Parts: sequence; structure tokens; C-alpha cells
Amino acid sequence: MSENDYVLKKFKDAFDRLKEGAASAEEELQRDGVIQRFEFTFELLWKTLKIFMRQRGLESNTPKDALREAFRLGWLSQEVVFLNMLEDRNKTSHIYESKVAKEIFERIQNQYIEAISCVINKLDNLA
Repeated sequence: MSENDYVLKKFKDAFDRLKEGAASAEEELQRDGVIQRFEFTFELLWKTLKIFMRQRGLESNTPKDALREAFRLGWLSQEVVFLNMLEDRNKTSHIYESKVAKEIFERIQNQYIEAISCVINKLDNLA
């Protein structure tokens, strides 16, 4: 199994768990679990992009660099959604506020799952 295939599989597994949680979360504790799944799914997202880029001779050392380069390459659409995703991941990693967590959870359900799904489809075609 190539490095691309391996990281893409890990990313897809994390994403499946995120979707599963987002679809079934009804209580605050479950919502918090979805947010944590979002955090590690996002980490795998940008690190998977980084690996795919490195194999094409491109370097990206931060999540923001990886997102911008992936957008430039046409691997991502909706640049603003992905930059908001990065901002939300940073918020959830450093502070906890119930109101903010609820807003992020709603963005996960209403925007981020669809956007991440598009990235996975694109990476599947590149692998």
C-alpha cells in the first residue's frame, strides 16, 4: 500500500466516524464528541493534502499553507469554507464555550461534511 493510499484510508475512516457522529448526536456530550472527531478529521485532511503535495514536489508546512495550495491546484473548492474550518478547529483546540461549540457543530453538519466529502472524491481521483 502506497503512502497516499494509507493516509487517504485513515482520512476516510476518520471522516466516516465524523459523519456517523454528526448524524446521530442529540445531546451536548455527543456534540462534543463530534467536535473532537472533527478536530482529528481536520488534522488528517491537511496532512493528507501535504503528503499528496509532497509527492508532486510541493511543500506545505502549515494547515493554512496546505489549504491554500490545494485550492490553487483545484483540489478544493469553497476556499472560505475551508479557512473557516481551520479557524473553527483552532477554536475548539484552545477554548471551550458552549455557544461556540454549538455553532461549530452546526457548521460541521451543514457545511463541513459536504466540503470534506468533495476533497475525498478529488483525492480518490489523484491517488
